[in-house]
Amino acid sequence: MMVTNGMQNILRSNINVLYITKPMQFYIGFFSTTPMKFNMNKKLIIGLPAILMVLLLSCEKKYQSPGQYENDLFADEHQEGKAYIMNKDECFNGSELVIASSDVKLTDSSKGRGKSFYLYKVRSGKVLKTVRDSTVEMPMLFLSQYKLKIKNTDSMYVYLKNLEGYRFLKKDRNLNYQWLKAAPVYNMDKK
Repeated sequence: MMVTNGMQNILRSNINVLYITKPMQFYIGFFSTTPMKFNMNKKLIIGLPAILMVLLLSCEKKYQSPGQYENDLFADEHQEGKAYIMNKDECFNGSELVIASSDVKLTDSSKGRGKSFYLYKVRSGKVLKTVRDSTVEMPMLFLSQYKLKIKNTDSMYVYLKNLEGYRFLKKDRNLNYQWLKAAPVYNMDKK
């Protein structure tokens, strides 16, 4: 069946009338002329967003830090605020060079300029232990990563190991040793 220009105009005008007279209808499909009606209740239109907001707010998940899920297997062994301090025998065995001296002085420090360290000078002393078969020239410098509690009146043991890192300082100041980590300052016994 052929559609003439007059019939096309009539069909077009009928479709436009459908849009104008019935605003709550729209067409399903691409070329379909079958209208689908929505009978929306005003209460549903207003209530639906409110219901969705209530559901979203009620499903809020609170943040839980990962620390709540961890199990501490060594809870009995923790000692907060207490650092391990070596005794005299451990210090002596762990050192590569041990000197007994009463003339140890702080000569320089880098506190406030990056990683802090302190330079000490041993002016004289007696070598008690050395790993190498070389003689130790006095006065000598050594480095410590923390400030030592030295009393000027007492003789003390100086526990040293080979210097690790600080290569520019090693060249500049002829440094070869650093204080043994975790070793406190032990005064010599007065005998």
